[in-house]
Amino acid sequence: MTPAEPRAERRAEPRATTSETPANGDSKGASVLENAIAVLRSFTAEEPLLGVTEIAGRIGLHKSTVSRILATFEQEHLVERDPESRRFRLGLGMIALAGPLLAELEERRVAYPVLRELSERTGETSALMVWNGSESMCVEQIASRHQVKHLAPLGARYNEALSSSVQVFLAAEDADRVRKLLRSGSITLPGLDEEAIEAYLLRLQESVTRGWTFNFGETSIEEVGVASPVFDHRGDIVASVLIPAPKFRVSQDTLASLGEACQDAARKVTTRLGGRAPH
Repeated sequence: MTPAEPRAERRAEPRATTSETPANGDSKGASVLENAIAVLRSFTAEEPLLGVTEIAGRIGLHKSTVSRILATFEQEHLVERDPESRRFRLGLGMIALAGPLLAELEERRVAYPVLRELSERTGETSALMVWNGSESMCVEQIASRHQVKHLAPLGARYNEALSSSVQVFLAAEDADRVRKLLRSGSITLPGLDEEAIEAYLLRLQESVTRGWTFNFGETSIEEVGVASPVFDHRGDIVASVLIPAPKFRVSQDTLASLGEACQDAARKVTTRLGGRAPH
């Protein structure tokens, strides 16, 4: 079940590289690492989207070298490809490698006191999730005070369609995009067929009207989850607030109260971010 840092402003300068003619194994390894770091540093706040040719010219590497590095980074979600321009941007997989920098993530800092309040109110774990295009990722968590609780480490990622936070993010996606993710297996859905896909899309539509999603033991018989969206100033979903709880503590009758508490917390985070829900 469901339980993402400012970019460098300094542009990497073009430099000579010795990766093609290393003196020994150590120098070759160092050059490969230096090249990979140079690729990451080429992305800036002013220019978050870059193509292979742009990066290669900026840091003085051959396009084929840059392309290989980006392909590896993309597999690890350290970069992601913009679906329209096909250029690259830094990916949320960077967060899993940069735990100490999570404190600088605006949504995380803004959400922290709200999550504490939510955990105190419900007695359950609360978490903040972000989306990397095909996975929901935990970037903050306040543990339940109970001895039996559900937890997830920072950076944990989830791609199950019935996860409550995954539902939040997919509800904001175009229906054709959701179908593609499900059919490709990027998002997993039990009993996948066309009828199941259409039923799932209807479920997402209903969650938008309700304001929160739920997972009542559907990804794990021991766990229940509810989640609600956090919006930015454009009305776009930038995160979700999640409450994961042991199923034995949550009945169908009390599920709605957890969902409403989660929705209230998500609204508070939205307000603190200067965001607004779409009309």
